[in-house]
Amino acid sequence: MYALKTPMSISNISISNFCTPSNVSASLMLPSVTRGSQTPISGQEICSSPKWWVYRNPIDLRNCCGLACGSYSACSYSHFLDNQVQRFELSLKSKSRLCNTVKKAGRNTTNFVMCSGSEEVHDDGYYMRRCVELARTAVGFTSPNPMVGCIIVKDDKIVGQGFHPKAGQPHAEVFALRDAGDMAENATAYVTLEPCNHYGRTPPCTEALIKAKVKKVVVGMVDPNPIVASKGVQRLRDAGIDVTVCVEEELCKKMLEAYTHTMLTGNPFVTLRYSVSVNGQVLDHLGEKVMDSGGYYSKLLQEYDSVIYSSALLSHKFSLPESKEPGANQPLQVVLAKSPPSLQICDFTGSKMAIFTENETTGVPDISQNGIEVVVSGHQRLTSILEYCSRQGHCSLLLDLRGNSADFKEILQEGFENNLFKKVVAEVQPLWVEKQEEPWNLLGKQLQLKNLTSRVLGGSVLLEGYFC
Repeated sequence: MYALKTPMSISNISISNFCTPSNVSASLMLPSVTRGSQTPISGQEICSSPKWWVYRNPIDLRNCCGLACGSYSACSYSHFLDNQVQRFELSLKSKSRLCNTVKKAGRNTTNFVMCSGSEEVHDDGYYMRRCVELARTAVGFTSPNPMVGCIIVKDDKIVGQGFHPKAGQPHAEVFALRDAGDMAENATAYVTLEPCNHYGRTPPCTEALIKAKVKKVVVGMVDPNPIVASKGVQRLRDAGIDVTVCVEEELCKKMLEAYTHTMLTGNPFVTLRYSVSVNGQVLDHLGEKVMDSGGYYSKLLQEYDSVIYSSALLSHKFSLPESKEPGANQPLQVVLAKSPPSLQICDFTGSKMAIFTENETTGVPDISQNGIEVVVSGHQRLTSILEYCSRQGHCSLLLDLRGNSADFKEILQEGFENNLFKKVVAEVQPLWVEKQEEPWNLLGKQLQLKNLTSRVLGGSVLLEGYFC
């Protein structure tokens, strides 16, 4: 349907003009620097250079000198921005220094980073970010449960860590306490989500923490599950444990956006994904290498529980995409089909598949032996698909707008009218394509996005945002 009539390729694509909110975090890597002759003392200027524009703030990021810490010369900055404070952490391989003061300069001047000189200084935010990284080890495996990471710290040393691997398995706190053993007594437990205080498939984590005699618990975010919602925090406090909440809360909420949405609405979190040319024409193909391991599309398939495709993608020339991430749990493939006899089901040996069709399957060869379920739903309705996915215990659903636009017309209209779409992922490819005969004008109105971010991926730009 989307024949590209001699599309023009565009190189050196840039995102310098895209607006990015100032309340998101990012990491930037510095080039190698030369070790100075003296170790900087507290308050000494260690970085002075021309400005780099990051989120419309001028930040110094090169020509660092005088960092001398033993024989180490390579350094990196991780910066975390909010409306008023900028904090930088210098990582010098096995040693670190915390730069806790930033003097902001004008547009045409340079910035200065002042170093405190203290070694091995880690705050609650540092350990919580480690917990988030740990939690994401199980990405794609935990639904309907959330991803959770936990670290046990004593005397500023990690003595135990764990994550929740899948539903029905012990929670992150239990694995971390097992790892810490007796060292958990009088230690601090960091956990991305409020510990549960009820009996489900596993015993309550609050009791495990109390039994281990931890002295403090730091929580990333309160559990939106009404069964838990602040009850775990209160149970720990009643037991005499010091509890701090909402540390790196936005980071934890970002990781658990699908889980939170499901807890609050009962529906899976739905994301629209599409590819578009620089002149606004919807494309029927993905960008280069995005399906390779580490590519954005491969990672999307790893993160989402279900993916909706058009039946046009089922042909003898096409194999349904699968995540190439090592050990990925492949999502359920939901295929929209007006007429099952038109489907060309070849040797299907990949992910689980469910075909939603408006008509009975009389005369269609039995395909259930291939692990394919046919769901006759009358009219194609997004709510029917959401209910089906909810019964499977799924929290997230990716709607991939490739193939026949007619397959998506009804569910797109229903989704926008009922505010069922929550996020959009748009891949802007470096192509200029002639106008399509049938443009995807299925909405007919303008919608506002919030928290829009952008990043360059090879020759393309990936935009992500949320519907208001």
